[in-house]
Amino acid sequence: MHYDKIYPTLDLHGEYQISAKILTEEFVNDNIFLNKKKFCIIHGIGGDVLRKVVHEVLKKDKRVKNFHIDYFNPGCTIVEIKENINE
Repeated sequence: MHYDKIYPTLDLHGEYQISAKILTEEFVNDNIFLNKKKFCIIHGIGGDVLRKVVHEVLKKDKRVKNFHIDYFNPGCTIVEIKENINE
């Protein structure tokens, strides 16, 4: 499935760790503001550096219900936001 065609998508290819962290945090905030409950973050599969940064941000965010690597595209993480972000 091509999540980038269905859900809002952030592509982090070519970003540094610090910019990837900031962009991920802003993307989560933007999607929550727009009431989007699922979205896709493309980090690539290279050396797994960007994936680790993205997953670290997502683990710390209490508004994130869950996230997982796309089965068909290991360079993409699918994020799901809690229905009630005040939980």
